Amino acid sequence: MLQFYQNIPHYLDPIAFSVGSFSIRWYSLMYLIAFAVVYFLLIWRIKKGESNFNRDLIVDIIFYSMLGVLIGGRLGYVVFYNLPYFISNPLEIILPLQITDYGLLVTGFYGMSYFGGLVGVILGLVILARKNNISFWKLSDFIIPAVPAGYFFGRIGNFLNGELYGRVTDKIWGMYFPSDPLGLLRHPSQLYEAFFEGIVLFAVLWLLRNKLRNRPGILSGLYLFGYGFFRFFIEFFRQPDHQIGLISGLTLGQLFSLILVFMAVAIYLLQRDKKVI
Repeated sequence: MLQFYQNIPHYLDPIAFSVGSFSIRWYSLMYLIAFAVVYFLLIWRIKKGESNFNRDLIVDIIFYSMLGVLIGGRLGYVVFYNLPYFISNPLEIILPLQITDYGLLVTGFYGMSYFGGLVGVILGLVILARKNNISFWKLSDFIIPAVPAGYFFGRIGNFLNGELYGRVTDKIWGMYFPSDPLGLLRHPSQLYEAFFEGIVLFAVLWLLRNKLRNRPGILSGLYLFGYGFFRFFIEFFRQPDHQIGLISGLTLGQLFSLILVFMAVAIYLLQRDKKVI
C-alpha cells in the first residue's frame, strides 16, 4: 500500500486526451477549471447580494485576469528564471515550440511564474477599474476571496504534470516523481501548496469576506500576507529552481514571498483607518 502511494505520480498521465497529434495536458485543463471556479464563486456572490457588480463585469474580470496570468506569468518566468536562454531563443517566449537540430518540436509552455502572474493580474485589474470608474480596492477585495480556490487547481495541475516537486525526504508521505532524474523520494510540495495556499487560505478569506467588506484593501492585504507566509515556509520543502539555486540561503520564491508580506503590512498601515460606509 505504501509503495503504491509513494509511486502515485508514476501512475498519472500528464496528457488528458489527444486528438491526432495534438495533445491536451491536465496542466492546461486545471488552469481552465481554476478560472471557471473563480467565475462561479463571483457569480454566486452577486446572486447573494454581496456586491452590486453585474455579470458583464465578472466576465471582464476573468478575461483580464486570464491575460494577466498568461502574459505576466510567462514573462515573469522568462525574466527571473531563464533569461539568457530565452534571449538566445526568443520565439520560445510566445510559441510552444523548441528549435532543435531536427526541426521544430512542440513542447507546450513549460514555464510560468506565480509572481509574474500576480503582477499581470494587478495591472489588468488597475486597467479594468479605471475603465469602469471603480475603486481598485473595491474590485480587488471582491475578487480576492475566490482566488485561492482557483489557485488550488493550479497546483494540482503542477502535481499532475510531475513538476515543481519537493526536496529529498525520508518521510513516509514522500513520493517518487518520474521527471526526477535522481529517482529519489521527495516531498510532494505541490500538494502542500494546494492545501495551505489553496484550501486553508480560501477558508480564511471566504469567512472574512463580508466582515471586512467595508475596510478597503484589508482583505487584499490579508491574501498577500497569507500567501507570502505559507509560500515562504513551504519553500523549505520545495526543490530550488536549478537555474537559480539559493540566494543568501533563500530561494527566489522566498525572497518574493517576503516582498508580498512587506506589501501586505504596508497596505494595512495605509488602509487601516479607512472605511467605506
